[in-house]
Amino acid sequence: MNPETARARSLREIEDEVLAEGREWMRQRLQQKLQQEADRSGQVFPPQPTPSLARSDAADAPAHRRRHR
Repeated sequence: MNPETARARSLREIEDEVLAEGREWMRQRLQQKLQQEADRSGQVFPPQPTPSLARSDAADAPAHRRRHR
């Protein structure tokens, strides 16, 4: 008999396992819904970042670091 199966799991362990399974199910469901919407509208999922946004984020990086020092 496996020692892991012989040990009774706590309610907390069971709850954590079920919550993790629920989060994964919800993540997959959301991804599925978003992909369906992207297919319907003819857009790419996940959306590709635009170059203008990437430059904007990089420009804000020094200010962001200054705020958190």
